Amino acid sequence: MSKMIHIVEVGLRDGLQRETVPIPTADKIRMIDRLTAAGIRQIQVTSFVHPKLVPQMADAEAVCAGIQRRPDVRYSALVLNAKGVERAHAAGITDIDLSISASDAHGRKNANMGLQEAVAHFAEMVALARSYGMRVRGGIQCAFGYYVDDVTPDLVLELARQHLALGVDSLALADSTGMANPAQIRAMLASVLPLAGDVPVVLHLHDTRGMGLANVLAAVEAGCATFDTAFGGMGGCNFIEGAAGNVPTEDTVNMLHALGYTTGVDVEQVAQVSRMLAGLLGRPLPGKLYQLTEERHNTG
Repeated sequence: MSKMIHIVEVGLRDGLQRETVPIPTADKIRMIDRLTAAGIRQIQVTSFVHPKLVPQMADAEAVCAGIQRRPDVRYSALVLNAKGVERAHAAGITDIDLSISASDAHGRKNANMGLQEAVAHFAEMVALARSYGMRVRGGIQCAFGYYVDDVTPDLVLELARQHLALGVDSLALADSTGMANPAQIRAMLASVLPLAGDVPVVLHLHDTRGMGLANVLAAVEAGCATFDTAFGGMGGCNFIEGAAGNVPTEDTVNMLHALGYTTGVDVEQVAQVSRMLAGLLGRPLPGKLYQLTEERHNTG
């Protein structure tokens, strides 16, 4: 049997957070339902953040209320503080994503707090989430470097240890800047996977330097089996200049299937959602496969 690779769709959160064209709540809900119908079994549907900072996420509660929840799908949300945890719990979210940046400089821009303060704040949020019975994914942003040289593999490993000691249900390593290369991916996973043991390790990869799929392949060969992807290749951090989108869901799944892996995801159905969003935004998205499937459809 071929090995199962798990896809976590983050396009509705990471993919939309930088967009200035407002996407109607009804369309977000429609895209979520179509993505789960396409075989996505883990999906990050929104983030509970201040609407003035990220206007695209101002309808978080309405999105959560409107989706057709499937019992075999985990619907998660990103939160940045205790108020976000409380809002997510009230909205019926049982899986939350908490993360801190390994880069002190990035953390001060992204969350207005330095690394040591972020570590303490993270522990408090985990405790609050646990009190609500939530599953927690602990994340480390800029795990493969930042433009200021303040991230080392040893630091990332220590943060991973701290996350795991708090009992997170999964551990995510984010290449927020898209600086990682396959050699870095292999080296990091060689240290983190044994440390994590039975706790799933998730890679959140960006394609800023065109290394996205190469990094996915290196990670799979190193033993990683769960990846964040965004339909159409949407995404990017508001506080990282020049950051490109996530690795595209369709492109990633297509590559994995070609190599004999299983994902349970239908590429064409995901591509339809990418085409829908491209229409709403009035421009093409970065991904390749959704455009190729459209060409095949148009030519019959």
